[in-house]
Amino acid sequence: MRYYLLLLFTSIVLGQQTRWVDFKTLQAQLEINPVKRNVKGNITYNFEVNQKVDTIRIDAQKMTFSDVRINGKPVAYKDNKKQLLLFDGFDLGSNVLTFTYEAFPTQAMYFVNWDFNQKIVAPEEVQGQIWTQGQGKYTSHWLPSFDDVNEKIIFSLEVTFHKSFTVISNGDLVKKEAKGNNLVWSYRMSQPMSSYLVMLAIGHFSKQQTTTKSLTPLEFYYEAEDQKNLEPTYRYSREIFDYLESKIGVPYPWKIYRQVPVRDFLYAGMENTTATVFARDFIVDSIAYNDRNYLNVNAHELAHQWFGDLVTAKSGKDHWLQEGFATYYALLAEKSVFGENYFYHKVYNISRQILEASKTDTIPVLNEKASSLSFYQKGALALFVLNESIGDEKFDLAVKNYLNKYAYQNVTTDDFLNEVNQVALFNTAFFKKRWLESAEFPAEDMSLLRNNKFLDQYLELQRNPLSVTKDKAAILALMQSDAYYPIKEMLVFQTASQRFEDKEFLLDAALKTGEIHVRQAVANSLTKIPESFRERYETLLNDPSYETQEAALFNLWKQFPAEQKRYIDLSKNWVGFQDQNLKLLHLYLAHLTTSDPKQKVKIYLKLLAFTGTNYDSNIQQQALQKLLNLQIYTEDVFRGLAYGIAHHRWQYVKFCKDNIRKLIKEDKHRATFNLILGQLPIREKTHLQRLLNEK
Repeated sequence: MRYYLLLLFTSIVLGQQTRWVDFKTLQAQLEINPVKRNVKGNITYNFEVNQKVDTIRIDAQKMTFSDVRINGKPVAYKDNKKQLLLFDGFDLGSNVLTFTYEAFPTQAMYFVNWDFNQKIVAPEEVQGQIWTQGQGKYTSHWLPSFDDVNEKIIFSLEVTFHKSFTVISNGDLVKKEAKGNNLVWSYRMSQPMSSYLVMLAIGHFSKQQTTTKSLTPLEFYYEAEDQKNLEPTYRYSREIFDYLESKIGVPYPWKIYRQVPVRDFLYAGMENTTATVFARDFIVDSIAYNDRNYLNVNAHELAHQWFGDLVTAKSGKDHWLQEGFATYYALLAEKSVFGENYFYHKVYNISRQILEASKTDTIPVLNEKASSLSFYQKGALALFVLNESIGDEKFDLAVKNYLNKYAYQNVTTDDFLNEVNQVALFNTAFFKKRWLESAEFPAEDMSLLRNNKFLDQYLELQRNPLSVTKDKAAILALMQSDAYYPIKEMLVFQTASQRFEDKEFLLDAALKTGEIHVRQAVANSLTKIPESFRERYETLLNDPSYETQEAALFNLWKQFPAEQKRYIDLSKNWVGFQDQNLKLLHLYLAHLTTSDPKQKVKIYLKLLAFTGTNYDSNIQQQALQKLLNLQIYTEDVFRGLAYGIAHHRWQYVKFCKDNIRKLIKEDKHRATFNLILGQLPIREKTHLQRLLNEK
């Protein structure tokens, strides 16, 4: 309780400080050392004191400070490892604060692929990246700033780094100067923003540039090896920008927009002001585009430039004003590209997801402890219902007025609903209670989906499935029609438990559609493949879909032992997505197929190579999983798991911890982990020792 009261008191103080003290601008001169993993900086803050105050607080996690001055004079201060506290030297009105600091961030700034245990190489050959993620973990771990989203500041960052690297930050690149073997990159914002939206990304990046209809510069970043995938990755980016700017009705509020893919990112993407960072997993070729394209994430993060960056929720309670809006406008952007049927089908699937979750999720949208599903998907459905209820014209006008009125400010849900009240006769109080304050899901409102003819037909077929024995003609007619693919896909899955002889005509018709998702349904639903159907099923191996190829290869290999070597030979040059799913599956099946011990060792070494820290964690994880499935329990495999438990991605950490906990239940495996314990770096060693000590 004491700890809770301390947190409550701290949050109240920080909230009150924005009323007493107004920080206007920050100018930071930074040097980042990837060997030491530290940040050194000189900071200048301009701020105004509006009324007498005893203490001014700046959030600063585990930092050291020197030469702290206000208005040019040294002042007393305290560093409590969470905040920089200032007690005197400031006057009513304008003030200037300067200081030097050093930080060793353990979160919010991440150093990826800086493996200096290997031989020293030239900096231009190092494949390391540095990137930041402020939301949820706070920028104050690497930059003295404000965890309170209500404190908005105009940021300017000047970053010195080796000349072979590209440095990316928020705002305009106003200057780039040589300084010995380094370059000094100077970025400047022209409008205020919350601290969690400050970003840095450093790596060997190139970029492609274009402009929007409104002449906003767009910069698409990429690594040299990904240049060939530039077009499918960023496909429709300009069109999405133009659509959202037109639909929202408020000009893009910043001067430039960048998108930067980074390795081992924590999430799908992050909407830092003017510069979205996203996971390199979304770098796709023209085939991967069909399964895992970047378009939705692209549109979601871009929508945040208005919803979250331009107007920011005052507290976590109103977080849906950012995530719900970004999710909904991303759906609208996809609708502009893929059509109305796509949109309604996706909204329907979201409604099913929310309906299922509502059985156990008892926290409403308007609660800072609400789930991501509530903030994002349920928030988006609420906006869908509101939009459908009052019509596009009034909905768009309310959004436009809301953004214009509260630009560069912080908002609450009532601020938005008040703008709806100004333009439409709509019971916003009932809407708020029904959709935002209640944990129940108002499924009856989803009857609005019936406005779409495709979805109406889809739902009817879902309730009254066609029979493969009685409705053959109707099924064939649908398969041969231009009906939207989910209908044909559903027909395949509905017959998954039927006898092959009865449904063969349907599967054959599904393959003949040539539609990727319909054919993929055949690959995923038919687990027992008759010999008479094998050649037709094998055509799935050539589909422009890495997911289809993966499912088809595994099912065929498993079911037809006499053909296994042929399938291995056929897939030997496959790679797949960024996570190399097809390459790893090929190696796994090849190891199971061959009886040659020397060949098994070669395959093992190839799989083991993918567990190296020079690969992204999702590749390491897949490779380790394949090795464990093969029951290969070597020191090197266990060492890969041990290195993983100190990684920054929680998903990979969990995978490694869970497997280590299972393995050390056997004494022989525990002995192996104890053997490698002394060979590990201190961080990995500490984490592994904790697992070994668990009872």
